[in-house]
Amino acid sequence: MKGVTTCTAVLVSSITILLLWLAMPGGGEFWPVLAVACVPFLVVVCKGNRKQVVLCGIFVGTGHFLVQLYWIVFVLGQYGGLPLFVTIPALVLLSLYMAGYVMVFGLLANRFVHSFSPFVCLWIFPGLWVGLDWLRSVSDTGFPWMDLGYGVALVPLLFQSADVLGHYGLTFLILLLNTFFALLIVNTNGKKEIIRLAVPLVLVLLITAVYSGWRWQQVEKSLQDVEVINVAVVQANVDQGQKWNPERKESTVKSYVDQSRKIMNQTVRPELLVWPETSLPFYPVHHPLLGSIHRLLDEEQVMLLSGAPWYERETPGSKKILFYNSSLLFDSKGNIIARTSKSQLVPFGEYVPFKRFIPFIAPLVEAAGNFSRGEIADPPACKNARIGVLICFESIFGGISRKWVDAGANLLVNITNDAWYGKSSAPHQTLGMTRLRAVETRRSIVRSANTGFSGFIDPMGRVHQVSPLFVPWEANRQVQIMEERTLFVRGGYLFAPFCFVLTFLFGIITLRKQK
Repeated sequence: MKGVTTCTAVLVSSITILLLWLAMPGGGEFWPVLAVACVPFLVVVCKGNRKQVVLCGIFVGTGHFLVQLYWIVFVLGQYGGLPLFVTIPALVLLSLYMAGYVMVFGLLANRFVHSFSPFVCLWIFPGLWVGLDWLRSVSDTGFPWMDLGYGVALVPLLFQSADVLGHYGLTFLILLLNTFFALLIVNTNGKKEIIRLAVPLVLVLLITAVYSGWRWQQVEKSLQDVEVINVAVVQANVDQGQKWNPERKESTVKSYVDQSRKIMNQTVRPELLVWPETSLPFYPVHHPLLGSIHRLLDEEQVMLLSGAPWYERETPGSKKILFYNSSLLFDSKGNIIARTSKSQLVPFGEYVPFKRFIPFIAPLVEAAGNFSRGEIADPPACKNARIGVLICFESIFGGISRKWVDAGANLLVNITNDAWYGKSSAPHQTLGMTRLRAVETRRSIVRSANTGFSGFIDPMGRVHQVSPLFVPWEANRQVQIMEERTLFVRGGYLFAPFCFVLTFLFGIITLRKQK
């Protein structure tokens, strides 16, 4: 900044790291701080020179994501078998990669503030941030973890507008507020400029607040008249380190069967049982351990949706075998009547990206799977429910739940195994992100996790009967079935790529102005 050293600029912008931790789920969870959390960094972006902006962007981005993703060290060390001298650099490299987007934002925003009026910057800054968030999510290695819009995930009344523009719309509003306060600090044109900025901001916030309140009442009223299905969730709390032990497979299945029988004795009997991701720790084709499951379903006359690994030949007669992380729907006779497979795989967990071009990394990720991608097609049906299945971290991708609803799903089920994360902030974060999927699509979400959090999320994003972490748990609930296709599903999902294209055009204009 003018007259300020680079060191001071970095120290000022670092306040953003602390404020974002204080605001986000899994951190301090004090969401009102979101309104000003990015202001210190944005002030440096507006007033600093290019060198200061680059350094502050890298520092803020790296610090923020180190705080958000620290649990990766535990995952890679505990379950990947990697030593600290590998896991810590891996976390740092991932955080640096994510920080690259923050740095690009800073550089472009710094150019914009010198090329356009404060009024234009008020809108183009949030659009640039959202566009880069979207870019970070779209590739096979996309990782849209804890975008700023998820900061209000614990307060359902505040994110009812997500059924229009998705969580990206919430990110836009948060950056709009932060940009306003930053421009007030750096702008010296007096009251006239403050009014020019404040009037449209207040108008947008007022419209959003009125719409959110209206939708809250409208959806809550409609939930009283929709069809329901009785669903039971089983959380067996199987030790991840023992899950694939051949000697423990039978006891694992027995745990799920026993807990399922227990829940079937309740007054309101479930029509569908939901078990977590890979709750069947074996390939289920003609496996002898399926016998107890068949007896359970036949005797209780209930259907089961369970996670399981799957394999099949690429084509009939082919020698190539394809492996999938799948969900299986069993009917009340124990027959597998539908299967879906995970379409968004975990990089370096379920496959190695760019393996052909980086063969030297193979020894470091020997534990990584070699899974194939599934496709989103016809949703499996149980009674009156057509189920869109989100496996593991697919619940953090708004586009996947949208595609399921577009394909006809009127109920979403998230089966996952969050045991990898231990008792870190990650389970809190994934639950928060999943809540936004319910409002974006106006679908109930049944969540079944191996170690938690399991529970039920209604179409308003409210969580019901949520489980504790790392305890056996089961619950049964009537789940509402909604058929509405929200504005987000019908076209609002294009808001984020629109922001990216628009800010790209503004970048071209800026370059031409400079020339």
